[in-house]
Amino acid sequence: MRIAVAQINTTVGDIAGNTQKIRDAYRRGVEASADLVICPELSLTGYPPRDLLLRRTFVQANLDALHQLASETGSTGLLVGFVGEQLEQPGRNLSNAAALLANGRIEAIRTKSLLPTYDVFDEDRYFEPATENRPVLFRGVRLGITICEDVWNDEGFWPERRYRPDPVSDLASLGIDLLLNLSASPWHLGKDITRREMLRSLSVKHRVPTVYCNLVGGNDELVFDGQSLAFNAAGGQLMQGAGFSEEIRVIDTATAGGMAPINLAPEAAIYHALVLGTRDYLNKCGFKSAVLGLSGGIDSAVVACIAVAALGSDNVRGLALPSEFSSTGSRTDAEELARNLGIPFDTIPIQSPFTAVKSGLAGVFAGRGEDTTEENLQARLRGVLLMAMSNKFGSLLLTTGNKSELAVGYCTLYGDMCGGLAVISDLPKTTVYRLARWMNDEAVGRLGHPLIPDASITKAPSAELRPNQTDQDSLPPYEVLDAILDGYVVRGLGVKALIDEGFEPETVKRVVRLIDKTEYKRRQAAPGLKVTTKAFGVGRRLPIAQRWREA
Repeated sequence: MRIAVAQINTTVGDIAGNTQKIRDAYRRGVEASADLVICPELSLTGYPPRDLLLRRTFVQANLDALHQLASETGSTGLLVGFVGEQLEQPGRNLSNAAALLANGRIEAIRTKSLLPTYDVFDEDRYFEPATENRPVLFRGVRLGITICEDVWNDEGFWPERRYRPDPVSDLASLGIDLLLNLSASPWHLGKDITRREMLRSLSVKHRVPTVYCNLVGGNDELVFDGQSLAFNAAGGQLMQGAGFSEEIRVIDTATAGGMAPINLAPEAAIYHALVLGTRDYLNKCGFKSAVLGLSGGIDSAVVACIAVAALGSDNVRGLALPSEFSSTGSRTDAEELARNLGIPFDTIPIQSPFTAVKSGLAGVFAGRGEDTTEENLQARLRGVLLMAMSNKFGSLLLTTGNKSELAVGYCTLYGDMCGGLAVISDLPKTTVYRLARWMNDEAVGRLGHPLIPDASITKAPSAELRPNQTDQDSLPPYEVLDAILDGYVVRGLGVKALIDEGFEPETVKRVVRLIDKTEYKRRQAAPGLKVTTKAFGVGRRLPIAQRWREA
C-alpha cells in the first residue's frame, strides 16, 4: 500500500487550523497517488486537549470538522485522530478515536484501547477504552488501526507491562496485512530509540509492515518530535520522518527496507526540542517576542541562544540588571553574548532601588543583620523590572533557572522565577554545560566563532547576591548533586538506596531534604519544557502540605 505519512504540528483547540493542515496533507497525498493518508492521534483537536474535553461545544466542533473532512474525500483514504462519542452507558461519554474517511463518508471508526495515566498522561480521566478492535478492510488490505499507547504493551519487548490486554496481538490474531498507529508521543531523551526498536520488533513478531505517524510540535510543556517510522514485514526500516519539524513522506509498504536509522546526538536532540518547544509556546500563546535577564552566567546564555534560534535575533531582548555584587566579568560577558547573538541589549542597575528598599525596611528590620532576605530582595527587584519590560513591550519573559536549582530551591519566588516559560527547567546543571559546549561547537562550524563567551562556561557558577559568592558554598558539586537528583526524582530511589550506590550519607540526606521541602516553590514555577523521563510539573504530582520525609 502506498501511504502518505503526515506528521503535522497541531495546536490544541485550533480545530479550524488543524482541519486545514489535515486537508492540505490529504491534498498532497492525493497528488502523490497515495492510497491512504495517515495523520497523528487527536489531530483534529490537538494533543493533549485536557479539560477542553469537558466542554460540549469543543467536542461537537471536532465532530463537525470530521464530517466536513469526510465529505471532501475521494478514493484516497484519510485516517485521522479525533474525539469520538461513547454513547453506551455506564462509562465515560468520550473516546480517543481514529476515523477512516473515503469516498465522501466515514468508512470506519476505531477506538484507543490502552489509556495511559502515568507521568504526564491523564487519558482515563476523559475517555472510555475500546472493548474490541477488529481489522478494517480498505482497498483489499486488512488494516490494523491502533492509537499510540496500544502498541506499547508487547510482552515480547517489555520485561514489565502496564496492562493486561495486548491490542496488537489481538488484532494480529484476527489477521491483518498492515499495522497502522496514530500517535502523539511526547519526546524525552532516548525515547525515539526505544520507540524505533519497539516498532521494529512488532513488525518482525507479527510479520506485517508497520506504519507509525507521530505528532510534531510543542504544546505547553510537552514537545513532540515527529520522527514517524515505517517498517516492512521483515523489520527493514522504510522511513524515518524528520525530527522536530513538520513533514509529509510517501512510502510503499511492499518495498525492501534498507534505510539506516538516524540518531541525533543527545545535545543536538535537546537543542532542537527546546527550540521547537520555545517557538511553539510563544506562537501558540500569541507572543511574537521574548525578554530575559542576562547575568553573564551559563544558564541565561543558553536560554538566550535557544530563544534566538526559535524567534530570531530581532525578537529577543536581553537585560542586564547589575548590583554592587555583580562582577565586571559578568557584565562584559553579558554584553559579549548579546553582541554575538545580535540582540537588543539594555543595562538597568538595581543598586538604587535596592538601597531605597533597604532604607524603607530599616526601621522594622532594626537589630537584625543582613541575610538571605536582602539576597532575595535583589532577585525580586530584577523580577519587577523584567516583568515591567514584558508588560510594556508585550514580550514573554523567559526564566533561566535549571533543574538542579529548581530541585533544591536555589531560586527565588517572585524573583528569578518570574516569567511565562522556564526553558531549561528540565536540564540539570551538568547537562546545561554540555549543551553550551555543543552550541558553541556548532556555532564555530557554522559562523566561525562561538556564541557563548568562554568565561560564562568556565567560571564558578554564582548568583552574585553577596561578596565572593559561589553555588558550591552551600551545595555539593553539581556532578554529585545531579546524580543524586537523578536517583531520587527520576529513578525513584530512596535515601538508603542512594547511599548504597556510594553517595556520602549526609550529602544524600541534605539534598533529599532540600528537594522535599521545596515543592511549594515548584508548584508556583512557570511551565517548563520536558526533555527527561521525569520533569518537575504535571508529571510529578506531590502534595505540598504533607509530612512524609525520606531524610
